[in-house]
Amino acid sequence: MKKLYFILALTVASFSVKAQDFDIFLEAGAEDANTLLENYFTPVFQGFGYGLNGGWLNTAKPHKSLGFDLTITANLARVPDDDLFFTFNNADYSAVQLRNGTSVELPTFFGPTTDPDLLPELVVNQGTEDEFRFTPPQGLDIEEQFRLNAVPVPMAQLGIGLFKNTELKIRWTPEVDLDGDGTFKLLGFGVLHDVKQWIPGLKLTPIDISAFVGYTSMTSEFIIDDSDPSNIQQGVFDVNGLVIQGMVSKQFSILTLYGGVGFNSANTNFKLEGDYDREGLDLPTDPIDFEFSTSSPRLTAGLRLKLAIFTLHADYTLQEYNLITAGFGISIR
Repeated sequence: MKKLYFILALTVASFSVKAQDFDIFLEAGAEDANTLLENYFTPVFQGFGYGLNGGWLNTAKPHKSLGFDLTITANLARVPDDDLFFTFNNADYSAVQLRNGTSVELPTFFGPTTDPDLLPELVVNQGTEDEFRFTPPQGLDIEEQFRLNAVPVPMAQLGIGLFKNTELKIRWTPEVDLDGDGTFKLLGFGVLHDVKQWIPGLKLTPIDISAFVGYTSMTSEFIIDDSDPSNIQQGVFDVNGLVIQGMVSKQFSILTLYGGVGFNSANTNFKLEGDYDREGLDLPTDPIDFEFSTSSPRLTAGLRLKLAIFTLHADYTLQEYNLITAGFGISIR
């Protein structure tokens, strides 16, 4: 099987990197491959989920009726040092074990590139006629290449003022063909509502206070091997993100300071579809299929400049994977 070019953050990111051949994971057998692959790609899944929930807001003030903005943001979900490695424990696997020892730290996708000779050997069906050995995947040392361990998630969205100081946010990307290597699509909705108007005594205060809820769904498919039309081998990646947040902002002429506190979560489903023949292994059709969930409280602080109808903004969000966001847009009314 050809080497897979795993497009970090599923091709919506601004760069692509060469990832490990999925053969490495499948050597462990279907059940253990699911566990091994989930551990290895945890920073990608978590970072993308948190990044997908970013970039919704840069003010707590909803647009007036029929006012609108078009905003483009870049979100960088920083991978903590603790997720550069994962612990391989023999007890977590049924057929694959360490050749020597019972536990070891192995690099994740964002971990360092390691000399293969220094990586421990893993053994499948140890002590049987079907025993064979393989080396676990290396990290890609993203920080060495791009100076920052982060998952990039760019986003474009439209905000439209409705009624009663309520604004609708829309994120939408039609299904895009990725040069024959797969497809990508995204859909999201959010609602920002001014709550100050309903609280006696706050109506005349010179700040804006709003509540927000937003949901984003993304699906990407990437081709691994399509040389056999009757057996298309592909990966399918689905992510759903939800954020609930209270926002406050204060405008000083062209400068707006804003902040928010809330909670966000993301659910990921990853599948490897098709039939995969491996000597000595009886792999089922679609051998990889697992779900991954993550959640965290969030605390955001940022600033926005508005020059005529043009806006520039930047903010930082404290959460499990801290988020750096910067963007620009056009805002009217």
